[in-house]
Amino acid sequence: MTTLLPLILATALGVQAPLPPPSPRLEEGVSLDYEFFKANVQPVFLKKRPGNARCLVCHRGGGGVSYLQPLSPGATTWDEEQSRKNFDAVRRLVAPGRPLKSKLLMHPLAEEAGGDDFHGGGHHWKSQDDPEWQTLAAWVRGEKLAR
Repeated sequence: MTTLLPLILATALGVQAPLPPPSPRLEEGVSLDYEFFKANVQPVFLKKRPGNARCLVCHRGGGGVSYLQPLSPGATTWDEEQSRKNFDAVRRLVAPGRPLKSKLLMHPLAEEAGGDDFHGGGHHWKSQDDPEWQTLAAWVRGEKLAR
């Protein structure tokens, strides 16, 4: 909880907290695939979930813990430039090759499933078996988009 306190306070006060530094330990041979991110990970950030805020609502530029680009007016997804910026920001929230050490996966995961005790937007996944959680984990493990 102590590592989350600054993030919780920043969100509550409407202050933009800085992104954490890139993960210091990279699993040998694991790289994060941009095309997999764009096709499979970004849609998770836009999905509406009953009882929870969409990731985009709290994590877009302008407040809270921002790492996603705001959508352009009338857009339903990000353009190429915005997607590249999202990729660069979101990769700071993961430990490549190590899903269970990646804030992107563990923070919105229910505490009973091994996640953090608090997530301001609600716990999005009740289990590590959730298909969305598995999609993010696949990206963190270095899965590539089938071409």
